[in-house]
Amino acid sequence: MIQDEIKVSTQTLQWKCIESKIESKRLLYSRFAISPFRKGQANTVGIAMRRALLNEIEGASITYAKIKKVKHEYSTIIGLQESIHDILINLKEIVLKSESFEPQKAYISVLGPKKITAQDIKGPCCIKIIDNTQYIATLTKEISLEIELNIEKDRGYRIENLQKYQEGLFPVDAVFMPIRNANYSVHSFESEKKIIKEILFLEVWTDGSLTPKEALYEASRNLIDLFIPLINSEKKEKNFGIEKTNESNMSYFPFQSVSLDIEKMTKDVAFKHIFIDQLELPARAYNCLKKVNVHTIADLLTYSEDDLIKIKNFGKKSVEQVLEALRKRFSIQLPKNKNYL
Repeated sequence: MIQDEIKVSTQTLQWKCIESKIESKRLLYSRFAISPFRKGQANTVGIAMRRALLNEIEGASITYAKIKKVKHEYSTIIGLQESIHDILINLKEIVLKSESFEPQKAYISVLGPKKITAQDIKGPCCIKIIDNTQYIATLTKEISLEIELNIEKDRGYRIENLQKYQEGLFPVDAVFMPIRNANYSVHSFESEKKIIKEILFLEVWTDGSLTPKEALYEASRNLIDLFIPLINSEKKEKNFGIEKTNESNMSYFPFQSVSLDIEKMTKDVAFKHIFIDQLELPARAYNCLKKVNVHTIADLLTYSEDDLIKIKNFGKKSVEQVLEALRKRFSIQLPKNKNYL
């Protein structure tokens, strides 16, 4: 039977990686098995996970290039083998990883004759080039070439408007998707109690900027993020209902307080698995929190406003950015100080 062949759980819901390989620096593959699901559940999770993998994971890409003394993208330069248009296409293919939510600048400054590759891109330490051998252009004569690159982090695709750019600045149609492909399949099996269960198989291909396992984690966290506001709104409605209910009526609803406790436990568990990356904080605030071992929303919720202001290099503006992000993303308000916890 299939569950015996791959040795997946038939009792409690678990997942495991059953196959993994590095096809190249820019193509990583893994296959995961998740089980057991009740009949119909695997397909529900499979659809959601595939869409989250393809649409909800952030990646980094070059969004424009600034080249001196060049008027339009179909220009040619004596001593440069490619046209500007060809160079832009090659830059679009460069696979990057960014640790910053802010736009970053990188530069190419070379003297020919020379074959230019991604290795010639010089940028901040928060930008990592996945494959240094990726080809950009070739200088056939002793000329210099200087290119300024703008690198951003986002999701999906971005098709730039050519009209808003000035002369010498060329937009790149950016692809921010680090997931090359994602597939799922569902297989049924019979449990020891003769109940039909399902196994979900997920196949994930990434561009090397993150592993398939990391992609699976991030897609799961992003799905949780989508449902957190629904939990919050439900709690507000319940609290509103309780405030209008007198004590005599409360005896008819003995499970209402238990329901709220379970809801709180669910949120607490969820926040332990949501990283502060989801807040999309500026680099300064993000790095300060990481330095004091604040990695998840649960970690952040142990702090008050006064605690945050005491963090080294964490100014009032950074506190306001954190409070705004928590309020906007999760409808959470940190207490002013510990006395209000």
